Amino acid sequence: MRVSFDLDEVLFVSPQTHKTEPPLPFPLNRFFQERLRLGTPDLINSLQKMGYEVWIYTSSFRTERYIRRLFRCYGVHLDGIVNGERHMREVQQKSRTILPQKMPNRYRISLHVDDEAVICSAGSLYGFRTYQLFAQDDDWKDKIIARAESIKKLERPEDED
Repeated sequence: MRVSFDLDEVLFVSPQTHKTEPPLPFPLNRFFQERLRLGTPDLINSLQKMGYEVWIYTSSFRTERYIRRLFRCYGVHLDGIVNGERHMREVQQKSRTILPQKMPNRYRISLHVDDEAVICSAGSLYGFRTYQLFAQDDDWKDKIIARAESIKKLERPEDED
């Protein structure tokens, strides 16, 4: 099962409004200026130990290489990345119909975590599951794991019980 996260205001947050991981040491902090929400590396590593693939699905145009390197600095390996460029190339393509900025089901993502209500509400219209992460929430990791586990039970074939 795959779980994806948006970056801006979900995993990349401001230290003025959220608890964050410590900044990276110099000179890495000059190149990677984004700050991770406190607990991000622990959550991603925990999900992966539980058997989930963890992806980033962002509408930003940061390169896959940049995103992978930043997370690697925090000891995190990502299983997949969809950025704005990949989404436009593989999902939107030349369609005349404007699709949502994110379509996690196109990548077999079972749960997408986002802060934007418009993305979360699009899930019911386009057939993907979401968790809306609001501002600072000290229990965010437990809530996301619980949501992922509930979806895993729904997706598990009956013969596995």
